[in-house]
Amino acid sequence: MQQCYNRGCGQLFDPATNNDESCRHHPGEPFFHDAYKGWSCCNKKSVDFTEFLNIKGCTLAKHSNVKPPEPEKPVKEESNKDEVIEVRAPIKESLPRPPIETPLTVIQPTVAPALKDTIDSLKIAAPAASTAEKSSDSIEVGTSCKNNGCTYSFTGTSSDFGECTYHPGVPIFHEGMKFWSCCQKRTSDFAQFMAQKGCAYGQHKWVKDNEDKKVVQCRYDWHQTATNVVVAIYAKKYHYAQSLVEINPIRLHVNLVFPEQENARFDLDLELRGIVDVKKASAHMYGTKVEITLPKLEPGSWSKLNFPRDTLPAAKKSLAAETPKEEESDEDFDLDDINPIPSHGLKLSDLSLENPNKLD
Repeated sequence: MQQCYNRGCGQLFDPATNNDESCRHHPGEPFFHDAYKGWSCCNKKSVDFTEFLNIKGCTLAKHSNVKPPEPEKPVKEESNKDEVIEVRAPIKESLPRPPIETPLTVIQPTVAPALKDTIDSLKIAAPAASTAEKSSDSIEVGTSCKNNGCTYSFTGTSSDFGECTYHPGVPIFHEGMKFWSCCQKRTSDFAQFMAQKGCAYGQHKWVKDNEDKKVVQCRYDWHQTATNVVVAIYAKKYHYAQSLVEINPIRLHVNLVFPEQENARFDLDLELRGIVDVKKASAHMYGTKVEITLPKLEPGSWSKLNFPRDTLPAAKKSLAAETPKEEESDEDFDLDDINPIPSHGLKLSDLSLENPNKLD
């Protein structure tokens, strides 16, 4: 007895009795596609593998003891196993940082109607007549030190000249955290923030800087998205027409004017961490805040809004803004500005009286 290798048969047969109708088999090939199993010769298929094996052959022929050839598999090209191909994302070079003195561009803000109506309807009272200037020595007892973070009050004793511990920076409130820009000690509790000890030492200050200029302190905050940085300055009743918002690629300057406070001003000048697209920047003035949108010129997240700087250099004027200086006029000349120059020796008039004929 020999084994029949025809597909779908698999029986043992006697070569002596083998004829053309002894073997019922499938001359085609099996296929498996979309959970179906079947034969290519008779298109009979089933989702069950047992039923697939029990499908009767569709052709009668002699049993065969020769195994049918296996279908050829596609030959894969042999690759060099030792070769290592590294695929790395292209690294973009960071943009060159423009100079901080780059000319500033003024942003024309979009003004909310509520703010415009409020400012247009204001009735500004005339400023009170200025009284005699106070002497710098006449400091009232109980006057608090004007340095940030210092709680000392003037007593009129020698202790007033002691060392002052204060914060030279400004307070920052960002995403629920409160800290000073000078020492970066963060906390979420306002009382703990107010109790933070200063990080610098100096002398007590009894008169505010720029007190004659009427400086207003406004709180500001910022947040960012993948494409923009948004700065919000919280202020009320500022003059939309007299206020100014201007930027260059790495600098933001905001100057707000408050007409009800004798044109007091809030001035913010920051060197930005990243580079912004000046042409796409915009500003909106609302009744309670100024919102400035700064599109990022290169992708990435900013760790902070700005670099802490005590002072920033003056920005260069654009060519359009520069005007030729007019010749000085004698009409504005004030004789009181001339300082007397001490004379030494003889005057010209005296010399002429001594020897009228002497020319040298």
